[in-house]
Amino acid sequence: MTVMISVEQVSKYYRLGVIGSRTLSGDLNRWWARLRGKPDPLLKIGEADHGNREGDFIWALRKVDFQVLQGEVLGIIGRNGAGKSTLLKILSRVTAPTNGQVRTRGRVASLLEVGTGFHPELTGRENIYLNGAILGMKRREINCKFDEIVDFSGVEQFIDTPVKRYSSGMYVRLAFAVAAHLEPEILLVDEVLAVGDAAFQKKCLGKMEEVSQGEGRTVLFVSHNMAAIRSLCRRAVWLDKGEIIEVGETENIIKNYLQKSTHSLVEQVWEGPETAPGNDQVRIRSARVSSLPEEAEDRRIFIDTPIQMEFEVWNNLPEMTLNFVIHFLTIEGTFVFAGSSDSRPRPQGLVKAVVKIPPNLLNDGTYRVNLQIVQSDLARTVYLHSDILVFDVYEPVREGNWFGKWQGVIRPQLDWYTEDASDLKRSP
Repeated sequence: MTVMISVEQVSKYYRLGVIGSRTLSGDLNRWWARLRGKPDPLLKIGEADHGNREGDFIWALRKVDFQVLQGEVLGIIGRNGAGKSTLLKILSRVTAPTNGQVRTRGRVASLLEVGTGFHPELTGRENIYLNGAILGMKRREINCKFDEIVDFSGVEQFIDTPVKRYSSGMYVRLAFAVAAHLEPEILLVDEVLAVGDAAFQKKCLGKMEEVSQGEGRTVLFVSHNMAAIRSLCRRAVWLDKGEIIEVGETENIIKNYLQKSTHSLVEQVWEGPETAPGNDQVRIRSARVSSLPEEAEDRRIFIDTPIQMEFEVWNNLPEMTLNFVIHFLTIEGTFVFAGSSDSRPRPQGLVKAVVKIPPNLLNDGTYRVNLQIVQSDLARTVYLHSDILVFDVYEPVREGNWFGKWQGVIRPQLDWYTEDASDLKRSP
């Protein structure tokens, strides 16, 4: 098989800069932390130092080495800050590696973030021809694909509108349609598909499978959605702190990655607003699973255990109309359900929200909870905290002769009625 991508000992570092925090106290706290070699106290959630910092430099990638064959769909997984997006930027020639070299065979199309490669002042039609020209295609080649691109994107009504007026979803739909249909030999796709709706995501995943298997093109797919990685990719690369931890069969890589990265998180408490996650409007004081049985030694949650979660939030604005939304996901990233509190003005100060999940609803497995705080009168998200709680739901002792895992994400206890119909008379 032909090697389409060869990454040889690629490393990339960035010089750390200092950006003002807009307050003197914030700048002093940041300076004092750097002086003591401590993490930046003002980093947002998910932007913490990941252990790949050396003095004033941070290594985004270190000695990354792998190959991708023609027609292969390679998944790249890892937590935020692992170097996945940096790797794709190097492969797409957006940035150059500090050390090492990359060899690609054929045309490369990339979908790295919303709007990449689009000129905002040009219409959708003009951007299709622009991207085709960048890929080295002739106008007649683009003409042959044009109707197919527009139909796939679903934006035909706005194809002659400047893309600066597109929503983020329309941007992504057109960008993916262009990247997938203009016949590049290599397609690089970052996590941008999360912007689209569920129907379009399914459409994109089907198209990526089609171009790899039916047309023999090579795809590199970065995602936090383990279900998508599992269904599309036979091989995967696990990155952490800029280094390759493991390369191999997708199922084994995902299993090892989840086992290492998953930690039960049934309670988080922040002592004061100055250290709590959030922003100028809201800060989270605590989140906990409060229904854990005190008398049990291991305090495990079973599928027949009612689950109660409590959230405490500092509301910094008077009478702001807020409601609390939880997103329930499996550890692989499959969305299970969402739930919302009532919407009403909240007083300034500490606000508490409690939500109860009935027993006999969830299947056994590991679940992640995101907390979204919404200003409902303006229909806008004030703050979103991902993975604020992570916990396991266990199968209790089961009677019978079958002990395999039940299929599905939820496992509701249904009311059944059965009868022996052997003595019932059949109608002629």
